[in-house]
Amino acid sequence: MQQIVPVKLGSRSYDIHIGAGVSAQIADVLKQQAFFKRGMIVTDQRVSGLYLRKIRKTLSEAGYETGEYILPPGETSKTLSYCEKVLSQMAKDNLERNSFIIALGGGVIGDLAGFVASCYLRGIRFVHIPTTLLAMVDSSVGGKTGVNLPEGKNLVGAFYQPVSVLADLDMLKSLSDREFSAGMAEVIKYGVIRDKPFFYFLEKNIEKIKDKDLETLTEIVKRCCEIKAEVVSEDEHETTGLREILNFGHTIGHGIEAVGGYGKLLHGEAIAVGMVLEAKLAAEKLGFSADASNRLRKLLEAFDLPTKIPAVDKGLLLRSMARDKKVRDGKLRFSIPEDFGATATGIEFSEDEVRRVI
Repeated sequence: MQQIVPVKLGSRSYDIHIGAGVSAQIADVLKQQAFFKRGMIVTDQRVSGLYLRKIRKTLSEAGYETGEYILPPGETSKTLSYCEKVLSQMAKDNLERNSFIIALGGGVIGDLAGFVASCYLRGIRFVHIPTTLLAMVDSSVGGKTGVNLPEGKNLVGAFYQPVSVLADLDMLKSLSDREFSAGMAEVIKYGVIRDKPFFYFLEKNIEKIKDKDLETLTEIVKRCCEIKAEVVSEDEHETTGLREILNFGHTIGHGIEAVGGYGKLLHGEAIAVGMVLEAKLAAEKLGFSADASNRLRKLLEAFDLPTKIPAVDKGLLLRSMARDKKVRDGKLRFSIPEDFGATATGIEFSEDEVRRVI
C-alpha cells in the first residue's frame, strides 16, 4: 500500500510517494506538473542497467521524449566538471524552461541532478526517483543539492526543492548488503536525533529490516521522511538552527570522506563512524550516557557498519573539518544528542577537544 508524506513549504510543497512500484507513476507526476514533453534522465552506469529502460518506456508510452546522461557510479562523479558536462548535454538537447530533469539514482545522482536543475536556465523543475535506502530517507528530501570540491564535501550547492519524490521500495531489492547497511546509518540517525521510540523500534526489528520485510521497510522509510519533512518545513534554509540536527555524525563523517578519498567508504559508513565519535563529544559536554552510546554502537554494528575511525591523517582530518559549513568564526560546531530524541545544535568544541576524540 502506498504511503504519502507531504513536505509543506508553501508554494514549493511536494509529496513523497512511498511504496512498492510507485516509480510507475512518473508520467502521472509529470502530467500533474504540466511539464513540457521533453526532458532528461540523469542516472549512473549501474542504475541505468537496472531501471532506465523501464522508466523511459513508461514515459514514452505517455508521450514524453527523454534524453539521458549516464555518469560513472559513486562520489567521484559528484564534481563541477560533471555538472558542466550534464548542462552542456541539456543545452545540446534544446531543453527549455518548462522541460524537466529526473534524478534516477542514489544520493550522488540526486545531489548533482538537483544542482544542475537549479542552474540550467536559472532553474527548471525536477523529480527524484531515489534507488537507494540512503537516498529515500535522506538526500532526496529537503532540497539540498550540490557537489564536492577536493577541499571538502558539498561545498558548492543550492537549496532547490524537487516537485515530487517517488520512493519505489522494489528498487531496494537490487542493493548489495553493504549499500543497504549504509542507508541504515541515516535511518538510525533519525532515531537518535528526533524519535526515541523509533530508535527502540529499530533495535527490536533488526532481522525484519535485514530481510527487507516490505511492511517494516515501509514503516522506516515513512517515519524517516516524516521526521525530515517536519524539520525542513520549519527550517528550510538552516536559518533557525533546527535543520542542523540532521547533521549529527556528519561533521566528522564528511571529514573522513574527504581525507580518506571519496568512494573508499560509502557515505553511510563514514556517517556511522562520525556518529560514534560525535557521541563521545556529546558525552563530554552534554552528558549523553554511556548506555546510549553503547546502544548506538551495537545497533550500527548489527548492520555491519564500521564504528572505528579508519587510518587517516588526523591533522588533515581536522583541517577538512575546519572547512565544514557549520564552522563559525573558525570554531568547530556540532549537532549532538543529549539523549535519544533530543539534540542540541551549535555546540562548540576546541580543536584539542576534537583531536582527543578522533
